[in-house]
Amino acid sequence: MIVPTPRAIQLTALAAPVGLALGVVAPAAWIAAPIWILGLVLLIVADALLAKKPALAMPTLPATLNIGEGFTLGSDDIAAEFDGPVDRTAPGRFRAMRRGKAQLRRLWARRAGPMGLAWRQVSAKSDRAIPVLPDIRPVRDQGMRQYLNSVSAGNRLRRDHGDGQDFQVLTEFQPGMERRAIDWKASARHASLLAREFHTERDNMIVFAVDAGRAMTDPVGDVPRIDRAVSSALLAAFVALKSGDRVRLYSFAARPQVDSGSITGGTRGFARLHHAAADIDYGVEESNYTLGLVTLDQKLDRRALIVLFTEFTDTTSAELMLAAAQRMLKRHRVLFVLFRDTELEGLRDHAPQSADDLVRANVAQLLLRDRAIVIERLRRMGIDVIEATADAMPLALVERYVNHRERGR
Repeated sequence: MIVPTPRAIQLTALAAPVGLALGVVAPAAWIAAPIWILGLVLLIVADALLAKKPALAMPTLPATLNIGEGFTLGSDDIAAEFDGPVDRTAPGRFRAMRRGKAQLRRLWARRAGPMGLAWRQVSAKSDRAIPVLPDIRPVRDQGMRQYLNSVSAGNRLRRDHGDGQDFQVLTEFQPGMERRAIDWKASARHASLLAREFHTERDNMIVFAVDAGRAMTDPVGDVPRIDRAVSSALLAAFVALKSGDRVRLYSFAARPQVDSGSITGGTRGFARLHHAAADIDYGVEESNYTLGLVTLDQKLDRRALIVLFTEFTDTTSAELMLAAAQRMLKRHRVLFVLFRDTELEGLRDHAPQSADDLVRANVAQLLLRDRAIVIERLRRMGIDVIEATADAMPLALVERYVNHRERGR
């Protein structure tokens, strides 16, 4: 394919004013303008034929991208067309804007002729995909420090000794032990205060279920809730895999979306989980809790801790969510993860300056009251609930997971 350069276009456009001036001065000389254009066309074709045929080779592209990360094609003579969460910021430069998969649809390569009037261009289709993943590097180190502190806290000499459900041994009660660990019957028989020491279970099943419905696409601090949920889930999953547990990532909206399957293998398995997170889409429909959670329950063949990231906006969706959660409690432990709605809290706490401000504050108070009622109902059903700000959520979730794991509840 022959493509004229900006220089050729400028020289061609110059024919119009030149032809107009000649037509005014010497009307018979107007023919010079078409001759000028015809000559340029011939030069453009000749320049393209003299140009070397471009070699269309796949540029070096990153295997994965983190949100906000950019990359270049490596040459100004190569252009590309991407679909998905990648935006072009400059010629040959792109930037990942959100999670998903960036699909490379077409590549172009070109070579300029010696006169700089034409490019010789070739193109080809491509189906290369680049997963765009949430960036958890800023909080992963903090999560690991918190995990290491949790397994070495207190007087335990070995990390396997904890407060789980598997009884291990009777030992003398020591200062710092919890009173609930005292075995009063054994203490009476031996005339000594004895405490039960348990074995912290391994190979637990942890399922991170992400609601990808419309409500989860609303932003919290300019970042969609679903992105913050995925980042928090990945951090907690990283710690869970390091602890020897099994991890599963699952998402649903109007219908089930992503299911990573049961993953083990420590940090080696985390790469699979990280890539699965890129397939969690941004939903535009209301979440179907019944279908999503029943499908998940059917996939699980053992008792698990279900960590559900969700958001509800009205009482109808909340009732459906409560009914689905009640069914999950028959077989599993359930932990609900909710981000605090700081925007509504700001509207409620803001000093009103006008009647409109007062109306907004009253509406925000009503919505927050309904939210608090739903959370209290969840807790009375026996469901654990975390409600934290977006920045505090990743480490709060890791801390709660470690607590669940050690206490086996």
